[in-house]
Amino acid sequence: MQEFFSPVGKSVMGHREFLPENVLGKHLLIHSGRNGFPELEGCKFALFGVKENRNSIDFNGTYPVFDSIRKSLYALFPGNWNYKIADLGDIYPGETVTDTYFAVTAVVKELLKQQIIPLMLGGSQDLMYAAYRAYDDFGKMINYVNIDSKFDIGDAEAAINNGSYVGKMVVDKPYNLFNYSAIGYQSYFNSADEIALLDKLYFDAYRLGEIVNNIQLVEPLTRDADMISLDISAIKTAELSYINNNSPNGLDGREVCAISRYAGISNKVSFYGIFEINDFENTPSASMLIAQILWYFIEGVNYRIDDGDFISDEDFKTYKVPIEDDVLVFKKSLNTQRWWIELPFISEGNNKLKRHTLLPCAYQDYVSACNQEIPERWLKARRKNEI
Repeated sequence: MQEFFSPVGKSVMGHREFLPENVLGKHLLIHSGRNGFPELEGCKFALFGVKENRNSIDFNGTYPVFDSIRKSLYALFPGNWNYKIADLGDIYPGETVTDTYFAVTAVVKELLKQQIIPLMLGGSQDLMYAAYRAYDDFGKMINYVNIDSKFDIGDAEAAINNGSYVGKMVVDKPYNLFNYSAIGYQSYFNSADEIALLDKLYFDAYRLGEIVNNIQLVEPLTRDADMISLDISAIKTAELSYINNNSPNGLDGREVCAISRYAGISNKVSFYGIFEINDFENTPSASMLIAQILWYFIEGVNYRIDDGDFISDEDFKTYKVPIEDDVLVFKKSLNTQRWWIELPFISEGNNKLKRHTLLPCAYQDYVSACNQEIPERWLKARRKNEI
């Protein structure tokens, strides 16, 4: 794996030398020119950058630089954390984009085998497709959550780019994508056809206004996710500067950090990536925001709590709600106070939901069911299994 990486730059390592002793940068295991590639045994996180954006629809010949983000992250103080973090350096563009994809897939696959969470900084978001393909050998369906102003479904029949990689996930074999959730999309950036297609595929989509009005909507989605990515275009311009984003609407810094923490506390999330990064050298506030987003994800992982196996009555409490012709079964974890709803098995045909018999939900879903309103995500998940 280490053959794919170039060490962290000398300017970052020099900056680290002048930082206070207790900051995060002094505790990271860093791939440097002096010390070589770090030993990953016992690591929980592996940060790395991928300097690739040739498949961006806006590619202008320049490549992302992550040094300023590293300087900001290194300068932060860690929380009361129990896990080791490594910085592996950067993957440089291959001779072709396919070569870069190969490297990303190989690296993510190896990290997952070692039960290390990849923290990936990327150029164009089509790199998510390469990361997704790393799960092919693990024999399970994948739930993917994308924090983005756009759906990125695009034309799946055309060549892949950062606006169509999700479409490739849907149509390319092996078919591993069980569910796709878009958080914070903005309607005027997405065609009516794409919005209709998401509904037809029973995927989840939450508009920016819904998320801003109730940030807690995000928690059940992230709790059920294997992979989570953030396109920085989901963040409003005022938070990043006009150099890096040109949309006045979007998530603010506090909201995106809250979502990142929700992603971290999910017991299932095994990959986290931030994409569409440029060179933030002249926009230090943007670098600091990305660093804080990473910080909150790491903080969340350090505070993960096991919900129990839902076999012993000591782990949960069950609530049964008759509604129409069904009886909805809710379970509340006594360890975390989080809510789940059962999805009944359907014996005929190909049952995709064998590992998804408990669907994360919110307390409000239980309240709605008591008021004879069937939760929309439950309906979508059941209909998806009937296809």
